[in-house]
Amino acid sequence: MLTVSGVSASYGAVRALHDVGFTAPEGRVTAVLGANGAGKTTLLRTISGLVRADSGSVRFGDRELTRTSPERMPALGIAHVPEGRGVISELTVEENLRLGGLGRDNRVRPERLDRVFALFPVLKERRSATAHVLSGGERQMLVIGRALMASPTLLLLDEPSLGLAPRVVAQIFDLLSGLVADDGLTVVLVEQNARSALSIAHRTVVLNLGRVVVDEPADVLAGDEQLRHAYLGF
Repeated sequence: MLTVSGVSASYGAVRALHDVGFTAPEGRVTAVLGANGAGKTTLLRTISGLVRADSGSVRFGDRELTRTSPERMPALGIAHVPEGRGVISELTVEENLRLGGLGRDNRVRPERLDRVFALFPVLKERRSATAHVLSGGERQMLVIGRALMASPTLLLLDEPSLGLAPRVVAQIFDLLSGLVADDGLTVVLVEQNARSALSIAHRTVVLNLGRVVVDEPADVLAGDEQLRHAYLGF
């Protein structure tokens, strides 16, 4: 279980998060929703140590994370997939994946590579291709697969649907649902596409100007037209 309590964070003099608190249940998808500039990406970056919290606590299980460096996160079972589908273009698909495997225990376990290829057959087909030739959807699969190479128990995923065709988005979200249901993976999903996020989420946190304004089961938010219209625009 991930527990965020009273977290505030800033970029210089600009406060991006104000006393944010929520719990992401183990083995569930928690969707973090809100408009552009609401603080969603900053929240993930603060959880993963890329941004230092000004105050508050982030705990994963019994481990306090607020002063843990980003480099230590994979060894703790935490993987962060930032927005932007960042791959190393000059390396092959397989080389990119193998780099992800080094983050957990400095070993590339063959069974992990086989597992990723089973989840993403297109990556297996293109394992020897350099990453720069991949489509946007294939790159998104590659960065998620690279994160899974570390066998995380917590996956922080930032805007996986951005710029992708609806068919590819549905494929990626179906995969996430399967990982949660079959492997017990805990997912914190930042997503601008609120409809897609609500389709797989168990719990939702809505941010507005860096503050939590909704923290409810996903089906409650999905069924509340007034809340959806006020904060999500549909």
